[in-house]
Amino acid sequence: MTPTLVRHHGRTETSTRTAPGDRARDWAEIQERMLAPLYEAVYARLEVGSGTRLLSLGCGSGLSLLIAAARGARVTGVDTDLERLALARTRLLPGPDGDAGSPAGQPRLLEGDPSVARPSDGTPYDLITAFTPIGCSSDEGEGLVATLRSAVPLAARGSTVVLTGWGPPERCATAPVLRVAERLCGRDRAPRTGSWRPSGRDDLEELAFRTGLNPNGSGRVACPFGYADTDSAVRGLLSTRLFDAAMRATDRDRVEKEVTQALRPHRRRDGTIWMPNVFRYLVCTT
Repeated sequence: MTPTLVRHHGRTETSTRTAPGDRARDWAEIQERMLAPLYEAVYARLEVGSGTRLLSLGCGSGLSLLIAAARGARVTGVDTDLERLALARTRLLPGPDGDAGSPAGQPRLLEGDPSVARPSDGTPYDLITAFTPIGCSSDEGEGLVATLRSAVPLAARGSTVVLTGWGPPERCATAPVLRVAERLCGRDRAPRTGSWRPSGRDDLEELAFRTGLNPNGSGRVACPFGYADTDSAVRGLLSTRLFDAAMRATDRDRVEKEVTQALRPHRRRDGTIWMPNVFRYLVCTT
């Protein structure tokens, strides 16, 4: 079992962890590291290093920025989730602030859309990443198109933009668990946000073309989801926001119960949960 993916957390009743701050911590402590192989693969392919000026869209609690900064990149992250952003600041900044007043070279962590992330020294970004995988909710494409159109003018001409998405459902063991959200919402009445749907084969390319980007390469990365126990798995999965619509349509207890049942085929004899998945990334130029 990969030790960086399966860690033991204090057992807490999932039904008590409903505050946004609790879910943000579950994301940072349990779920976010599942995507670390994706971040590493993209950075290795693009040779991210000391000459890279990176803008991360939806930076969350900052793991992807932390990895890039460790490679020497100058990093800026934007997000609208205040709880996740606060955790990113704790990870990346020596002081309480990560705004436009940060010293040159220090990570910048900003609340809002890309319009708040203009380079403080006037030097444009050369890499923009959107590491939140698309192919999960019905309206996310529209939102990401708008976000990218706002971000691309902040980068130099010919800069790199990376889009990411889930791989084919048949290559993602987590897909049947995520379908719990789809089923609890009801196909014909599912809310437009916070729900899940299988990703399409050309979703990333379609998004790139709609944004005016030029695809010039892609790759697939194995990102297994591994958890110390069922409780950690439920908490981690619910922290993704992919079950939000299901919780609105029913209630949290119902969602937790159904997710727990869906996880049973993936439970090993030692109580750990292991689900192999494949994620896809698309490299584009502006």
